[in-house]
Amino acid sequence: MNRTRFWLPLLIAVLMSCGAVAAEPVTLFMIGDSTMANKPVIPENPERGWGQLLQMYFQSDVTVENHAVNGRSSKSFRDEGRWQPILDRMKPGDWVIIQFGHNDEKPDAARHTDPFGSYTENLRQYVADTRAHGAHPILATPTVRRNFDKDGVLQPTHGDYPEAVRKLAKELNVPLLEMTGRSRELLVRLGKERSEKLFLWASPGEYARFPKGNSDNTHFNALGATRMCDLAVAEIQAKIPDLAMHLKSRH
Repeated sequence: MNRTRFWLPLLIAVLMSCGAVAAEPVTLFMIGDSTMANKPVIPENPERGWGQLLQMYFQSDVTVENHAVNGRSSKSFRDEGRWQPILDRMKPGDWVIIQFGHNDEKPDAARHTDPFGSYTENLRQYVADTRAHGAHPILATPTVRRNFDKDGVLQPTHGDYPEAVRKLAKELNVPLLEMTGRSRELLVRLGKERSEKLFLWASPGEYARFPKGNSDNTHFNALGATRMCDLAVAEIQAKIPDLAMHLKSRH
């Protein structure tokens, strides 16, 4: 018997478990809307998407490519030809985080989808395409809006879209980042006043982009994007061990 042939795979496995052999580099693609998208990091623009923070949490063997774009829905992202170039570069072992919903709710024909109809089918196709390339899909529910009523109770604004994602993730056995639930818990814990500090609010003249000020309860500033990214990473740690192993050490 060829003893080298017998022992070599075992030795490699042991070395990899000890960190002595580098893991195969993988790409983590992100597709979604403005709450996830990269934003210009310039003094006059305070807006950030939670996806642009994610690279900092991973070791060097993972490259995060954030392809999320402001204003896109699960329909318009594909219709505009933004998905195919990602598929063309996707390789076995890669990952894809899929988060839509904010703009699927919009009434215009270019973006609107029905939660348990075209929205679900669009997400289903993203999952199927990803798996067909040997990569791993991850579904994410949309982050909540800061919509407190006069009594200080946070009100839902996404209708059935989050539940549609949960249902599909369970049906297809796809990991789910519960961003709706996690972000809701965070805003409720902070309360109406303190939670404003996570969103794109600005006083007149504070930023050149908003000379008259700004009141935005959907999009995040740097602090808000960081907190949302923390929630996404916590979900990865809790639910996706094969991806979590690439996160930087917490020690």
